[in-house]
Amino acid sequence: MVTRRPLVEKREMTMAIDDKPIIEVKGLSFFYGRTQVLRKVSLPILPRQITAIMGPSGCGKSTFLRVLNRLYELVPGARAVGEVWFDGANILDSKVDVVELRRRVGMVFQKPNPFPKSIFDNVAYGPRIHGVRGRRRLAPIVERALRQAALWDEVRDRLHRSAFDLSVGQQQRLCIARALAVEPEVLLLDEPTSSLDPAATVKIEELIRTLKEELTVVIVTHNLQQAARVSDRTAFLLVGELVEHGPTEELFTRPRDPRTEAYLTGRFS
Repeated sequence: MVTRRPLVEKREMTMAIDDKPIIEVKGLSFFYGRTQVLRKVSLPILPRQITAIMGPSGCGKSTFLRVLNRLYELVPGARAVGEVWFDGANILDSKVDVVELRRRVGMVFQKPNPFPKSIFDNVAYGPRIHGVRGRRRLAPIVERALRQAALWDEVRDRLHRSAFDLSVGQQQRLCIARALAVEPEVLLLDEPTSSLDPAATVKIEELIRTLKEELTVVIVTHNLQQAARVSDRTAFLLVGELVEHGPTEELFTRPRDPRTEAYLTGRFS
């Protein structure tokens, strides 16, 4: 088990209550240099639900996702303004422990990116970074994560083999297992099936629906059908602005904003 640390020192931990957001974004604007990508976005992310972020290319979906665990800081000149509250702390505060934040708010990218290591070592990588040592302690963590990612039965007899021996779909589930190994509370998925074939996409979507029993999922997708299939709630971004958000069925069948209706009906993409 990975030891949890507070995001900010000398602050009591708070527990998420099901009817309160686990993450609450307030007035978030974002800039790459002088270019503004997000404009005063406010959005609650509810616990143990799947929230889909949809919108046309270039609307700020992936940028929004990267703000939630401050991954944008790897890009020179990137800057976030506003508030993103998680566990009683504004994660944009310089005092926040970013390493701990990224453990608790994990991320999986569009294309599978396994490390050039064995299947076992890929999954064990995060726990080792956080101080878990020895194969005896790591083995049950690796097995648990691979089971959560619905991959254990396919790889249990070849954990020593290279991760690159797996199919693309299996590699993506391995990356999900790698994120799950450090026991995150929130999992961010950036178009996780865009490079997969239909069969692999079905497996990932089934996995996502299962994961919400244990954690909160935020998924960026340009695929309207996927958003409708897997998410509990959906947010629609357009040119960096949050047009509307709400329960997925309601947003898809009774959109409040004509721009949402136009996007859903294919009048622009």
